[in-house]
Amino acid sequence: MHKDSIFCAIYDGKVYSEVKEYETMTESIRKMGKYLQSEGVVRIAMESTSIYWIPVWDILEEMGFELILVNPFLIKQMPGRKSDVKDAQWISTLLHKCMLRGSMVPCATITELRIYTRKYTRLVQRASQILTEMDRIMVTAGIRIGSCVSSLTNKSVLNVIDALIKGETNPDDLVKLVYGNTANKKSGKLKAALTGNMKEHHRQSLKWSKEQYDLYQKQILECLSCMEKICKAHYSAEMALLQSMPGISKVSAMCIIAETGADMSVFEDSGKITGWAGLRPKNDESAGKFKSTSITKGNKYLRAILVQVAWGASRTKGSYFKEKYQRLALRKSNKKAIIAIARKMLVIIWNILYEKKPYNPALIPVYDPKKVERATAYHQKEIERLSKLLSNKVA
Repeated sequence: MHKDSIFCAIYDGKVYSEVKEYETMTESIRKMGKYLQSEGVVRIAMESTSIYWIPVWDILEEMGFELILVNPFLIKQMPGRKSDVKDAQWISTLLHKCMLRGSMVPCATITELRIYTRKYTRLVQRASQILTEMDRIMVTAGIRIGSCVSSLTNKSVLNVIDALIKGETNPDDLVKLVYGNTANKKSGKLKAALTGNMKEHHRQSLKWSKEQYDLYQKQILECLSCMEKICKAHYSAEMALLQSMPGISKVSAMCIIAETGADMSVFEDSGKITGWAGLRPKNDESAGKFKSTSITKGNKYLRAILVQVAWGASRTKGSYFKEKYQRLALRKSNKKAIIAIARKMLVIIWNILYEKKPYNPALIPVYDPKKVERATAYHQKEIERLSKLLSNKVA
């Protein structure tokens, strides 16, 4: 399957039919479906090429075919023997011999929810970029409010931006628009940060960027409304189960449902879904040596939301994930430790949705504090031993 063409081959176990080429227009796809029906075809396998397979899948599914979506990486032929015709014949051969492993294709409800959640993610990213752009414009005008607040999403920052767009330049009036920030107000740092040299082109650039930001905020709210409507109607139970875990908010739960489909029977066990999400280390070993243990490729949208959730859970007081993260961070980098937490959380998510039971922290074994003490004592002895060796070498 390509952007403008589809190659169709039929194999009955003995001979191949003529490989026909069709356009990707709707009428041409329907014509291909009628041709396959006339030939008595029941099962169809297709490559998951970018987004080009989606309209073909929808039309052929409506016509009653049994469809299988296949990852092209798993059906590659021998190097030097590749053409569109041979690819089509090879796929038909593998399908006839039942040697294809189909990919997960979500239902119509999940597909719609996934469109909204992914759009929501992109809108949040763009809104964040616009905020950074507005801060950069203010810095060029000598306004450095970003140095006095913890986040650019602060309401005080937006108030100052609106005032600057309207033409307000008096730092004393701008200071009144900032909530809290008592220390900077008393020291005079805030007033100095709001004293700038605004020109007309700065004001105009801020106005355009603020209009973009407001549009993104409006679309974000509309996306959230559509997501909540679908989840409330079809996945209210799953939402409640997921939010019983630390670190998972309502938005995070909706994103997880959209990417996993909320049906864990699709995955044989928790190991399958961690590999599908790209949170499992590579199996790259030869002659007893591990060449690489980096994580594999997978669903980047699910992996991204799980990493965000893992950061939240690793900062939740009294949670197992915080204690687990702190132990891992002693011997790994922070990024590797948080990936391990994300994988652990996905395993628990699989069990929660598979068994339809809420998160129960009592079922997770608590780490023995005595082991922490023993590990601390061991590391202290190692430090002393190494320091002695170093001092002897210097002497």
